[in-house]
Amino acid sequence: MIQRMRRTVSDLHAELVRYDLVAWTAGNVSGRIPGEDLFVIKPSGVSYDELGPENMVLCDLDGNLVEGDHSPSSDTAAHAYVYRNMPEVGGVVHTHSTYASAWAARGEAVPCVLTAMADEFGGEIPVGPFALIGDDSIGQGIVETLKGHRSPAVLMRNHGVFTIGKDPRAAVKAAVMCEDVARTVHVARQLGEPLTIAQDDIDRLYDRYQNVYGQRSPR
Repeated sequence: MIQRMRRTVSDLHAELVRYDLVAWTAGNVSGRIPGEDLFVIKPSGVSYDELGPENMVLCDLDGNLVEGDHSPSSDTAAHAYVYRNMPEVGGVVHTHSTYASAWAARGEAVPCVLTAMADEFGGEIPVGPFALIGDDSIGQGIVETLKGHRSPAVLMRNHGVFTIGKDPRAAVKAAVMCEDVARTVHVARQLGEPLTIAQDDIDRLYDRYQNVYGQRSPR
């Protein structure tokens, strides 16, 4: 199971590059080991071209290195705090994607003015507090902002994007969609004030996308 998660997390880092969400060695994906107090995360400062399952690192939920030849990501404490305090979360992603980070630099939530936002985020993409890297302060801000919120993404002020999901792939999808809608809403604002969507319609769109859209496994 650990080896499978190493492969999954390694492969998903390529999606961050594919969707232009990261630069140089910034950004990271992690995945919780189901049924264990462990998660796999990217090593610190290693080029995306050099990433593979063999250099993903295994940590406990206090952020301590359990297995691996590299130091874990500098964001490990934030990921660990999320896993400790949100047991439903199976994957966490961090990026500095351009448009979403620009909203974070302004300390402004991305308003829900697109049906795609209602589908994926169930409302606005909220802003979390400013926090310095190095301890679990960022993790605290993520949890405080997203607990009880539909959005799987938070814009940490003056920093960037953190997303959560039931598994690492869902968290990566949220990061991709966060950047996509942040860009579109930014462009809309250059043309004028975007039109709002009524809350009842947001609720309907969110329910449909979460519970009806896509393929369902046969029972």
